[in-house]
Amino acid sequence: MTDERYSRQDRKKQSQKNSGKIKKNRKGIWKKVMIALSVFMVVLLIAGAISVFAIMRDAPEIDRDQLVIGQNPTIVDVNGEEVETSLQGSEDREYVSLDEIPPMVREAFIAVEDVRFYDHFGVDLRRIGGAVLANISDGFGAEGASTITQQLVKNLYLDFDKSITRKLQEQYMAVQLERQFTKDQILEMYLNAIYFGDGKYGVATAADHFYSKNLDELTINEAALLAGIPQRPTAHNPIVNPETSENRRNTVINRMFSAGFISEEEAEQARNISVEESLNVNTSSSDNGYRYQAYIDQVVKEVENIDGIESSDIYTSGMTIHTNLNTNIQQYVEDVMNDSSNFNDDIMQGGLTILDTKSSQVYAIGGKRGGSTGMRELSFANEPKQLGSTAKPIYAYGPGIEYEQWSTWHQFDDSPHEYSDGGGSFSNFDSQFLGNITMREALYKSQNIPAVKAIQDIGTDRSQSFAEGLGIESEYVTESYALGTNDVSTYDAAAAYAAFGNGGDYTEPYTVRKVEFTDGQEIDLTPDTSQAMEDYTAYMVTDMLKDVLTRGTATDGLADVSGVPIAGKTGSQGIDSDTREQINIPSEARGIKDSWFIGYSTELTAAVWTGYDRISDPDIDWININYHYSRTIFGQVMRQAHEGLSPSDFNRPDSVVRVGVEKSTGLLPSEFTPDSEIIQELFVRGTEPTDESEEFFEVEPVSGLTAEYIEDEDLIFTEWQYPEELIDDVSFRLEVQEPGEDDFREIDTMKDLQYQLSGPEPGETYAIRVTALSDEFDDIESEPQSVQVTIPEEEPEEDEEEDEEENGENENNNGNNDNENNNENNNGNNNNGNQPNNNQGNNQNNEEENDSDEENETVETSESNNEAAEEADNN
Repeated sequence: MTDERYSRQDRKKQSQKNSGKIKKNRKGIWKKVMIALSVFMVVLLIAGAISVFAIMRDAPEIDRDQLVIGQNPTIVDVNGEEVETSLQGSEDREYVSLDEIPPMVREAFIAVEDVRFYDHFGVDLRRIGGAVLANISDGFGAEGASTITQQLVKNLYLDFDKSITRKLQEQYMAVQLERQFTKDQILEMYLNAIYFGDGKYGVATAADHFYSKNLDELTINEAALLAGIPQRPTAHNPIVNPETSENRRNTVINRMFSAGFISEEEAEQARNISVEESLNVNTSSSDNGYRYQAYIDQVVKEVENIDGIESSDIYTSGMTIHTNLNTNIQQYVEDVMNDSSNFNDDIMQGGLTILDTKSSQVYAIGGKRGGSTGMRELSFANEPKQLGSTAKPIYAYGPGIEYEQWSTWHQFDDSPHEYSDGGGSFSNFDSQFLGNITMREALYKSQNIPAVKAIQDIGTDRSQSFAEGLGIESEYVTESYALGTNDVSTYDAAAAYAAFGNGGDYTEPYTVRKVEFTDGQEIDLTPDTSQAMEDYTAYMVTDMLKDVLTRGTATDGLADVSGVPIAGKTGSQGIDSDTREQINIPSEARGIKDSWFIGYSTELTAAVWTGYDRISDPDIDWININYHYSRTIFGQVMRQAHEGLSPSDFNRPDSVVRVGVEKSTGLLPSEFTPDSEIIQELFVRGTEPTDESEEFFEVEPVSGLTAEYIEDEDLIFTEWQYPEELIDDVSFRLEVQEPGEDDFREIDTMKDLQYQLSGPEPGETYAIRVTALSDEFDDIESEPQSVQVTIPEEEPEEDEEEDEEENGENENNNGNNDNENNNENNNGNNNNGNQPNNNQGNNQNNEEENDSDEENETVETSESNNEAAEEADNN
């Protein structure tokens, strides 16, 4: 027991010693970790300091003149030539000192841009904290913290990304700027440098332009409006966008009140003033030379969408914008849009986009008639309109080929039909139905019912997916989209159709290729190309759309370009019955509000819309409207744009085969298939028919064909036989080869088995040919059967004997007449008694002859009537 007890005590002591050693080891490990972390932090701080130093060292020097004078952008066209536009027109600027700027005007800008301007040292730490929280929740760059001082330097010295380097340089330069200049000097430079749109720089110039006032005449409402413009000069332009401008103005007013610059009553009064009513634009100071403005507006929109660039940067940074503008095409587009003969009346409007089929580079935009009088005006090229039947390749037939590999022969039953998703009633444009027709015919004739049946067969989900691949986005798709009830702009529609002409590859349309900054930095804006569909889908749709111009709804030649293969589609959209009744459109008027033509060659694609934007306008003459103007404008622009080009035809890919098939069966034709029943259609390789049709048959020829001359009636009588069980299905064509003729001449087509040819020439030979014809199929006929008959010569001897007999009869008659005269008195009574009998005999003979003639006439008339009836049945 004792040994055991001591053993336990020894073990306890040993355990305590070991525990002490472990604690000492743990303290040593933590000490080493802290030392390592300290070293790491020191290294990190040193590296950070070095990096910050390097960033600050690369910051440009501050130049006061450059701070005050903004730099206009340079616009370069597709050929690299500089173009004068409204973005780089003559700079309009009036520099004023801060003493000339009323405190209320200064406070408006400070309230909305940098409320703690007089409290910070160039960088607002509180504002940075708020931005950091926003960036953590929404991602880096979600919210900025730039002060007025930072805004003054960033456009003129720095590039336009939202990187940490840029922000550090911006903050560093802002601090340096505040060390060199007072707050009032910085505010003065800022208020004279900022851009207000329409080529106006500085607050004094803006006051004169928008209100025709000096700065000391401005009201709170007016000062707040001016202060709200620089953030987005185009979008907040009160002339073009009064509603957006008013919302921004009210934001400024609210911030002025929150900062204590104005009272609640003053804020309320200012908010109640209408922006439009308060404007008094000084037109003498405006630059009305808005060349190519619809195109330039799109350029501005694309540059504004660049991450890190604000709207004001475009007008002050001196950037070079490389565009796809083709000035020759653009100028011609504007000339066409300003030609009143290209529109139905003064109310009809139009818009168009023309771009490169392969790259989707936008060469020209026609925004509206009459040209532009300002920036960011309404452009009908970018204004979505209902597509009408131009939607059919996108939502109906394109998806059918893409997902189900339909051939162009694919059959549809063009008969009365309804939407299955409750989309209301519809019919074909002319309310006529064609029965079973091919997809090709349905498309080039623009039948509505087959298009709806196509989207029903494919499914709206797949139809939506196909359209989205072509850049046409929508929250959902209904069956009526196959008829173009959704809104799409010419800008987007042109690029969608270009993909059909580009082998199925889609590129988003774009006007800007790249942006180059003064420091040499470049941003490439060329979008990526994606495969929107298989090449067989693109080619088969294109091949069908070519038929639209040759045998479809655009055969009037207005959209043709000589020597250039064009594929295209017409489209129109009517007005629903309720709206027609509401705006009193006459029932006999077609009531079309949107008219389209979209077409393409292998080089260029154009989408044209014409129509009425305000259908309630009482001056629209709905009855006397022509709807061909979209095709007219398309043809004029595309003919001009193709000058100097040599477009090839669309190349059929290996994935597509062209096969001659029977129209009624879609199978390979047999030897009996008539040529009129064989059509050329396209199939995805591997899906083409391999079976031969048994639809058509050989027509049995006539038998027993004879012909003889009936001398007594002076006619040729022809007859033949035909199987009784087949005779109801055929007719007979009778042809005659007359003396001296090389070919047969058709005499008649009949159901009878005989024919009489009267009045043949004596001594001549006649050939008669009879062919059995199918009554069901026009071009199916039998082998012809022929027979000849020779008419006998007249005999001269018989003619002399007849003459002698006639002379003898005359002499006897003369003798009898003499005797009758001599015995007249003696035989007068007898002669008088016999005369009625003789007359009666003569009358009887005459009646018999007349009956015979009438019978012959009756037969001929009956035959003639039968022939007329048969001809009517055939028609």
